Amino acid sequence: MPIKKSAIKALRQTQKKTERNRLVKDHITYLRRLARKTIASGDLKKAEALAKDIIRAVDKAAQNGVLKKNTVARIKSRLVNKLK
Repeated sequence: MPIKKSAIKALRQTQKKTERNRLVKDHITYLRRLARKTIASGDLKKAEALAKDIIRAVDKAAQNGVLKKNTVARIKSRLVNKLK
């Protein structure tokens, strides 16, 4: 455990950021799982709507520094290829 006041604050900030990042990543994973199931079932309209949600979510995650730019590009590319 940290002893200094600044180290305690840094730990608190890290825990808060870690939790926030985990929630964002979990939400993106959930959306991707839904999209995979929807594509497999053949419902293209619903899959395209989910794709828009996923693209919006990963772009926002990249903008906030949760995901790296190339990771977002890879996710979007794979999603679009599955929709074809």
